[in-house]
Amino acid sequence: MLEKEMAVKGIISKGVRYVAGREKIKPETLSEKVAEGRAIILKHKNIYLGIGEGLKTKVNANIGTSPDIADVDSEIEKLKTACKYGADTVMDLSTGGNIDRIRNLVFERSPVPIGTVPIYQAAIESIEEKGALTRMEPDDLFRVIERHASSGVSFTTLHCGVTLRTLERLKKNPRKSMVVSRGGAFLISWMIGNGRENPLYESFDRVIEIAKKYDLVISLGDGMRPGGLADSTDISQIDELLTLGELTKIAWENNVQVIVEGPGHIPINEIPANVVLQKKICKGAPFYVLGPLSTDIAPGYDHITSAIGAAVAGWYGADYICYVTPSEHLSLPGTEDVIEGTIASKIAAHVADIGKGLAGSEDSDYRMDIARTKRAWQEQRKIAIDPGKFDAYYKQHKPSEKDVCTMCGKYCAIKTVERYLGTKVSIK
Repeated sequence: MLEKEMAVKGIISKGVRYVAGREKIKPETLSEKVAEGRAIILKHKNIYLGIGEGLKTKVNANIGTSPDIADVDSEIEKLKTACKYGADTVMDLSTGGNIDRIRNLVFERSPVPIGTVPIYQAAIESIEEKGALTRMEPDDLFRVIERHASSGVSFTTLHCGVTLRTLERLKKNPRKSMVVSRGGAFLISWMIGNGRENPLYESFDRVIEIAKKYDLVISLGDGMRPGGLADSTDISQIDELLTLGELTKIAWENNVQVIVEGPGHIPINEIPANVVLQKKICKGAPFYVLGPLSTDIAPGYDHITSAIGAAVAGWYGADYICYVTPSEHLSLPGTEDVIEGTIASKIAAHVADIGKGLAGSEDSDYRMDIARTKRAWQEQRKIAIDPGKFDAYYKQHKPSEKDVCTMCGKYCAIKTVERYLGTKVSIK
């Protein structure tokens, strides 16, 4: 029985109990959210992960080869690194090398749920085997989707909302960046070359059929996401979102779980409205955001521009953050980029959870406050999101007194106050 189907029938599934225990909420409450589509349960081997309303904000890390760099060992190292630093899921976006082998290896080695984007492989195989993307048959695409689903991945991104109607609106209202989604670009090129509707939209019933067969979670992709602030919240983006809202309803009617993907580059003042709009149109379906990147001027620092946007989006109700690394817009990320991207997004998710008022979200902050007041350095290290970086900075210089750091040294504000009060402040 499908995960959502069990919830609709009032059956508390193994997955719901597992997630409810980790999230410290009642299984009945979570099951109700799953039944209504406001939360989803991802399964990976014998573990489960919940994403959605009332749950902790989750973080995804992207890995994957490119046509220029197809080092499988490097991708496995990135997988391990992303998981070590707290990624809740990993997506394999490989476009170079033996894509099936890479996906299967990533799945086998991963301790967290895996997602993919099947249109990448379908398009590449068509180009390599038939000489052109436009020669891809709809059956080719659906065979690849099923290949991914049968390999055990937890979710797939499918750009079902890129339609001929959307394309016509894009032509009438051209953007500065036009289309920056690789999946969206592949499908638009196919649609123009063949003069036909997007197979993922036209034959959405086939998508549903595969999802039901494997209890696959559909991540409705944002092929028309803006690639720059100049194009934010425009007609093409909103047109696609309206279609995704319609498709979400169809999926739910078939007990298929859905995530809805959201915009890429959005100015900070528009982020709350984008979240509210998605939640309204898609009836509370979990919202998966790439960033959003809150400015376009910081190549090399886009893990920061995206973390700013992600914190705001999460605070207003986004449920799932796709990390962005410092190499975004510049190169295929390396292991250090994965570390920076994962940690920046984990910080943003934590900030969002505090803003949402999730029970227990501030517990570690409180413990850090106490440890800092006591100058309990090892306790601070244990609480820190990155103990390695804590060590690197704390140990780089020797302080003048043993219980302070070299920022203030013997003029430590906390220590000074304690001295003049005559006693240490009582802390529970």
